[in-house]
Amino acid sequence: RLGLAPMARVVASAAAGVDPRTMGLGPVPATRKALARAGITAGDLGLVELNEAFAVQALAVVDALGLDEAVVNVNGGAIAIGHPLGCSGARIATTLVHEMRRRGPACRYGLATMCIGVGQGVATVFENVA
Repeated sequence: RLGLAPMARVVASAAAGVDPRTMGLGPVPATRKALARAGITAGDLGLVELNEAFAVQALAVVDALGLDEAVVNVNGGAIAIGHPLGCSGARIATTLVHEMRRRGPACRYGLATMCIGVGQGVATVFENVA
């Protein structure tokens, strides 16, 4: 009706939790679940938007998941762009999908992930349909 075409599709998502004392690591089990559901590995990800609650948290998640730093937060993460409470997830997904579209078919899969207070983590795998 509006003549718009989809930019990406959601392939898989997951939520998981860790001990609240290590709340920043919530994205690790959530990402593992989402990747398994999507049938892909971290090596298949062309881009990753990882919410940076704080720098060391992001570094710990990158290390735990074995992510390629060259594809993580390529336009700057929450520390650089902003961390708007209540809509960080929308900002992360939008940033990811627009960058996937800009890169075209060479960037097939992207991951958006966030840590949430008291140990929760969420992760969503997107597929570029541009």
